[in-house]
Amino acid sequence: MNIDILEQNRTSWNTVARHFNGVDALPGYGTFTQSEEELRLFDAIEGKNVLDIGCGSGHSLLYMSEQGAKDLWGVDLSDSQIERAREILSGLDAQLYCAAMEQDIGLPEQYFDIVYSIYAIGWTVNLDRTFELIYSYLRPGGTFIFSWDHPLYVHLRSENGIISLNGSYQDEGSVHYANFKGENAPMTIPKRKFSTYLNALVKAGFSIEQVVEPDVPHELKDTEAEMSDRYYSLSKAQQFPTSFIVKARK
Repeated sequence: MNIDILEQNRTSWNTVARHFNGVDALPGYGTFTQSEEELRLFDAIEGKNVLDIGCGSGHSLLYMSEQGAKDLWGVDLSDSQIERAREILSGLDAQLYCAAMEQDIGLPEQYFDIVYSIYAIGWTVNLDRTFELIYSYLRPGGTFIFSWDHPLYVHLRSENGIISLNGSYQDEGSVHYANFKGENAPMTIPKRKFSTYLNALVKAGFSIEQVVEPDVPHELKDTEAEMSDRYYSLSKAQQFPTSFIVKARK
């Protein structure tokens, strides 16, 4: 586990947390991506014990509560995010922990029916360990669903409406941002191939049930979008998925 990167990212997340209040939360799976309302990936939620890995501002757990989940648990690296989640979930019996997802903090094993992670799993500095822990938390037959940036999306360069490949997809290093979200917040994000995520799931013992490279939401499908060179843009998302989603089972 790379402690230096974790501590750097923890400090920076505390700085930028306000930019992500309610962003990338269920029923959404990511920017310009079909939602749970369209994809219906979760099995029955009512009465289930759920764990959110990278729970952020708590909005996904709030969604789970509204769907009838019985026991709400969340883990996030950022103190600021956990504080916000406690506010959002005020009045609900939610167990929230400020910790790295790679860290064994004594969460109950074989307890959760559902573990999920919405646009957070890619931050892990130890993917194998993270998936091993998640596997241990789940009851036999339990479901793990996560979404993240499509591994090729980071390599797509958009210039004057033309999309091209930038950099090497084979290079599984990391991307460093000196000023994440325009703040004095250095961030380092691991860069992995699609196969790395799938193989790590199999190694941890999961059976992969579904892999989704989602389209844009239905209401945006036929929208005529202006060409944009922004990292996330509707015009680019209509040609290539911004995200990928995996549903796996123990």
